Amino acid sequence: MTTTSVETFAQAVSENVARVIVGKDEPVTLAIVALLCGGHVLLEDVPGVGKTMMARAVAISLGCSFKRLQCTPDLLPNDVTGVSVFNQKTQDFEFRAGPAFVNILLADEVNRATPRTQSSLLEAMGERQVTVDGVTRALPQPFMVLATQNPIEYEGTFPLPEAQLDRFLLRVEMGYPTQDEEEQILVNLRREHPIDVIGQVVDPEQIPVLQRAIWDVNVDETVRAYIVRLVQGTRQHPDLALSVSPRGSLGLYKAAQALAAVRGRDYVLPDDIKYLAPFVLCHRVIVKAESALRNRTARDIVNRLVETTMLDVGELEQAR
Repeated sequence: MTTTSVETFAQAVSENVARVIVGKDEPVTLAIVALLCGGHVLLEDVPGVGKTMMARAVAISLGCSFKRLQCTPDLLPNDVTGVSVFNQKTQDFEFRAGPAFVNILLADEVNRATPRTQSSLLEAMGERQVTVDGVTRALPQPFMVLATQNPIEYEGTFPLPEAQLDRFLLRVEMGYPTQDEEEQILVNLRREHPIDVIGQVVDPEQIPVLQRAIWDVNVDETVRAYIVRLVQGTRQHPDLALSVSPRGSLGLYKAAQALAAVRGRDYVLPDDIKYLAPFVLCHRVIVKAESALRNRTARDIVNRLVETTMLDVGELEQAR
C-alpha cells in the first residue's frame, strides 16, 4: 500500500460522508486521520450540529460495525464492557459482550457517565482490550471511540479527568453551518434522510494495511525536533498548570504522518504540525486558574506557541 492508496481511501470516505454531513470536511478528515493512527476522537460541541450523524456516516462508509452508547449517570461499567451470566442449561457462566466489542463505538454525552463508568473505557481505548471477571478479551480491530460532549451544559455532568482526556488523540469541534450550508441541509432532508441511502464505499479489510502504510511516511529530523520543541514549550509555559505528556508528542507525530498520507504525500511538512497542534494538544493542558481569569485559553496558548516556536533550521525548505 502507498500514500496514494491512503489518499484514495480518505477521499472515498469523505465524499460519501459529505452526502450526509454538509460542510464538515475538516471533522471528517480528522476522524479518518484518527482511524489511520488507531486513535480516538472527542467531538465537543452543542447539540444538533451533527456529531452523532457524522459517526454513523463514517461507520457506514467504512463498512465497519457500529454501536451507540448513550451515557447516563446510571450507566454501569458492565454496561460498556459486558457481563458474565450464569447459564442454567450448561451450568456455567457465559460472557455477553457489551457495546465496546465493535469497530466504531459512539459514546454519546460521555461526560454524563460517572467516573467509574468513564474509567471502564480507559483499558479499551489504551490497550484495545477489556478485562471482565479477571478474564482479558481483545476487542475487534480496528477499534475507535468517537465520544461526544456538550461544552456548554454542565448540570448533571462529570468532567473527564486528565487521564481520560489524554487517551483521545484529537479533540474536534463541529461548529455551526454557514447560511448556504444550512440551506443545503434543508434541501437534502426534504424527502428522506441521506443516512438511509448511503452505503459502504471502501473495504474495511484495507484499514489495518493502511494503518501500517502510514508508518513509512517520512518525518525529517528537523520536523521531529519541531514537535518536541512545541511540547517542551507547554512544559515551560507560565500559564499552564499541566503540560503535554510524551503521549501527546507521539500523537502529534503519528497524526502528522496520517494527515500527510491523506493529502497524498509520503513526507510530513511543518505546516502539518501547525495545523494539527490545536487538535492534538489543547485538551492535554490545563490553564492555571489565575491565567483563566485573565481570559487565557488553552487554544490561545497553543496557537501562540505554534506562532513563536521556530524550526531548528531557519528555512522551512530544509525540513522538506
